[in-house]
Amino acid sequence: MRKIFRLSLVLSLVLAAFAALPAHAQDDCETTYDIAVVTHGQASDPFWSVVSNGVDDAAAEFDCVETSYQAPDTFDMVAMAQLIDAAVANGPDGLIVSNPDPSALEESITAAIDAGIPVISINSGSDVADELGVIAHVGQTEYEAGFGGGERMAEAGVTNALCVNQEVGNVALDLRCQGFADAMTEAGGSSTVLEVDLNDPTDTQNRVIASLQEDESINGVFTLGPTGAVPVLEALRSEGLIGVVALATFDLSPEVLNAISEGEMLFAIDQQQYTQGYLGVVYMYLYLQNLNTPGTTVVATGPGFVTAETADAVISYSERGTR
Repeated sequence: MRKIFRLSLVLSLVLAAFAALPAHAQDDCETTYDIAVVTHGQASDPFWSVVSNGVDDAAAEFDCVETSYQAPDTFDMVAMAQLIDAAVANGPDGLIVSNPDPSALEESITAAIDAGIPVISINSGSDVADELGVIAHVGQTEYEAGFGGGERMAEAGVTNALCVNQEVGNVALDLRCQGFADAMTEAGGSSTVLEVDLNDPTDTQNRVIASLQEDESINGVFTLGPTGAVPVLEALRSEGLIGVVALATFDLSPEVLNAISEGEMLFAIDQQQYTQGYLGVVYMYLYLQNLNTPGTTVVATGPGFVTAETADAVISYSERGTR
């Protein structure tokens, strides 16, 4: 409840700051701000479509903001760095980026800052936000979120788990698995990382089944997003292992929420990605228009936990693309 209260307070303060701006800042634009958004996730992805919706909805709140959303076709840091470089070359007023691999993207992000373009990171990159010099990072701290997931699975009786990573090389996902592993170890259990391809759900399903058959002591699976959770859910259903092997995930989708509601999954870790896209634009606008900055570099949007007690209330919001 404290996290929910803090996020509500942040939103209230942001909206109050917006309301306090001169009327012409909201209606009759003296300047139109061009904000480029570059992430590592495609807007067609169920998770990133919600981020994109947040970007679009925030931009619609301001008559003086135009946004563009770009992402590589696959998880490709070379291509993403090129997209950032191209965006910087166009001279936007502000740049919003995700930062899943700081070693690969640091040069491009730093070049934007050196060019005088204010940068806000969202979703991934909280651990290097201060070092890079971004105005703010809007997202969750990934290691701590994974650790919390491990604690909950251990409390549910999981002793040997798979951590299914659908985007190997994404530092944020690696941190989630590491936090999960440390929590499991602390509780006397163990975990193993299973690498899969988010673009091949059938192969993911088969890999999970093979792992469960190879080691029958595995009694829990922890996935890092709906693109991993849905194939794993199908694997457990096909093998008759619902209720035998516990399943939990990061992030929400209608399929995930329905599975939680029906008792097929333990929980989902909610980083509130709509808020990441929305607040990224709001904070950038307030900085450009009024030189506002948040009180801390990292503006936490999670982790929260959606369980069977709360899943039904969230389902309708997920179906409309805001959760």
